[in-house]
Amino acid sequence: MSYETIRVEIDAPSRVAKVTLNRPDKLNSFTRVMHKELSAALDEVEAAGTRALVLTGSGRGFCAGQDLADLDFTPGAMTDLGGLIDEHFNPLIRRLQALPMPVIAAVNGTAAGAGANLALACDLVIAARSASFIQAFVKIGLVPDSGGTWFLPQRVGMARALGLAMTGDRLPAEKAESWGLIWQTVNDADLQETAAKLATQLAQQPTRAIAAIKRAMREGVTQMLDAQLDLERDLQRDLGASHDYEEGVRAFMEKRTPRFEGR
Repeated sequence: MSYETIRVEIDAPSRVAKVTLNRPDKLNSFTRVMHKELSAALDEVEAAGTRALVLTGSGRGFCAGQDLADLDFTPGAMTDLGGLIDEHFNPLIRRLQALPMPVIAAVNGTAAGAGANLALACDLVIAARSASFIQAFVKIGLVPDSGGTWFLPQRVGMARALGLAMTGDRLPAEKAESWGLIWQTVNDADLQETAAKLATQLAQQPTRAIAAIKRAMREGVTQMLDAQLDLERDLQRDLGASHDYEEGVRAFMEKRTPRFEGR
């Protein structure tokens, strides 16, 4: 497909896809067009049988959140932000969380507002040392959205989550890593290569099991232990009848590298 606000690259041999937000002059901020194109791109990525996805930004920023110029500020006819979130942001966050493949955010610069929480909605976040995360919503009188009020307390605790949300202060990438908000910080020049290598590594893993891991970890945040134990049992029963489990055991016994197929 041809896209205006993003780039999509799918490497058939490795079955790794890369989606790049591509409005560098606007720090890759969201418009309605970008939302529609991202939705179509994720359809394309899934249809191609992709086994790992990298999400990144072009230029000097990852994503600055919503492009305010794309909203209507006419008195009496201002854009309904709840409707905008319901139509675009929430479906995107839910889609990323539910994708049956590992999703890596390669944060190459500023990730602000919904852009910060877009990164946090990915499974693993790798950031350049010069990158930063900003819950900028309070600067314009809003509450963090796109999952921010869920991701932040879960990952960094209530005190730090409230501090980030109430001040809107910039959180440098290295501090975000030390707080447990993101997976890894790397030198700027190494970001894309590191993300690509990790995606290739994960694409060779049993991605059906990875999808189950994603589900179990996220449901475990809100479930009681008894319910979580039952979920683990059910997932293990399903995976124990899979091709990849059989292949993994055979490869272990035969002392060779397994060839997982995601089934």
